[in-house]
Amino acid sequence: MFSIPLTNGREGLVYVPDAYRPDAPLALIVALHGAGGSAQRGMNVIAPLADEYGAIVFAPQSGGPTWDILVGGFGPDVAAIDAALVQIYERYAIDPARRVISGFSDGASYSLSLGLANGDIFTHIMAFSPGFADPWGLVGDPQVFMSHGTEDKTLPIDEASRSIVSILQQVGYPVYYVEFEGPHSVPEPVLRSGYNWLFGRKAPAQA
Repeated sequence: MFSIPLTNGREGLVYVPDAYRPDAPLALIVALHGAGGSAQRGMNVIAPLADEYGAIVFAPQSGGPTWDILVGGFGPDVAAIDAALVQIYERYAIDPARRVISGFSDGASYSLSLGLANGDIFTHIMAFSPGFADPWGLVGDPQVFMSHGTEDKTLPIDEASRSIVSILQQVGYPVYYVEFEGPHSVPEPVLRSGYNWLFGRKAPAQA
């Protein structure tokens, strides 16, 4: 794992599986941390299964305590992610069928917002316990995976994921949705469900 400077004044982390070969493109997963989090915490959520499934993980750090959309609107964090992705694509062979934006909590809300507005860039969105989705427009047709704990006290499920899933389905997005008994978290079986869905190994129940 190595760090990469970001244009928002922070650093991001990049993890590349040992098995990576330039002639065998891997999935790229952008992993966005929650409020008050860090690039390392974003990495910790997604990276545990990266070697097993074969994915490069990029975890950026927000310029402020959370992502720019929550503190004034899209701006420096979007630019920082864009600039870093250019470097990653120049350096590594990325599977064009699996370009993923993901996140937990505020990072999940940001991944939905960015992913839905940039479906020409991201093929998949994995949102673990999001609170909202607020894209500036809908572009392309990214596939969407969402999960949420039924005992979540931070972002209650009825006001968050259940509402978001309903809205996305109404506008035509197929959403694969997993509910689990638990709090505001990403249990390993839920993370594995996301990876299985992404790699077509096993689809969770469709909402």
